[in-house]
Amino acid sequence: MKLFITRIVLAIRRFRQWSIAQLAFGFLNFLKLFPADGGIRFADWLMRRIGPRTRRHTLMLTNLHNAFPDKSEEEVEAIALASWGSMGRLAAEYVFLDRLFDFDPEKTEPGRIEVSGIPIFLELRENPRPFIVFTAHTGNFELLAVASAAFGLDVTVLFRPPNNPYVAKKVYDFRAKRMGHLVPSHAGSSFALARQLDEGGSVGVLVDQKFRKGLRTKFFGRDVKTNPLLPKLVRQFECEVYPARCIRLPNNRYRLEIEPKLELPRTETGALDLPGTAQMMNDKVESWVREYPEQWLWYHDRWNIKKHVFK
Repeated sequence: MKLFITRIVLAIRRFRQWSIAQLAFGFLNFLKLFPADGGIRFADWLMRRIGPRTRRHTLMLTNLHNAFPDKSEEEVEAIALASWGSMGRLAAEYVFLDRLFDFDPEKTEPGRIEVSGIPIFLELRENPRPFIVFTAHTGNFELLAVASAAFGLDVTVLFRPPNNPYVAKKVYDFRAKRMGHLVPSHAGSSFALARQLDEGGSVGVLVDQKFRKGLRTKFFGRDVKTNPLLPKLVRQFECEVYPARCIRLPNNRYRLEIEPKLELPRTETGALDLPGTAQMMNDKVESWVREYPEQWLWYHDRWNIKKHVFK
């Protein structure tokens, strides 16, 4: 009897996940009826109206008040609305990604995509060696992996699959066709990344996600746990580390930036300072978010406060 009930519960859960996935796919297919600019603007408009009606909006406002205590209620609300709009844009940009990435270094007229740091891209391609690129959930961070592939860089990208298995498969298939080699985040992902670096490859990671058992660091002056994976990989392989980000520009344009390699902190004995390296990454991401706060996904529970907000 217990086994039968378990099967029923699992079947109901699968059906619920399937139903949610079909709604998401239906919305994305609906967006295909629009031109790219129209579809992106519509998704922005829609999420600005749906987002504030969800429970996550309370978490978003709490995060913003904690990060920017000097901002007024009106300023915080404006950033929150724009952040919801940015989420809508990100969803729509999946649909039009093949049309969005139009960067061509031979073009004289600017396109939808501009790239800052082209000499770094080219130098990494012409002198292959193990390196790590890190970014954050700001702008359309997916475009960075597309740009790497366009420049001929074989970057293995670590990503966290969506919890919904039907959405996860669709997202994985979509990314794999455009972004090169992908490694889903799970218990064995660190070994897969280490193998790539050991073979002379390169790795791309997002570093602004919540991590329960990470290194103790600060983000916007508040305690957070940061994934130790990147610092540990750097310590093991002595590889270079490059920050990179995407910035949304007016009129549905984008700027992709790769910055010079970081000079990482060392201990008195010369060993890599793991907490110091993690803090350096956080500081870099914080500087990006402060510059364009509306382009970061504030609904993330980066500070692990959801359990207090939703009491």
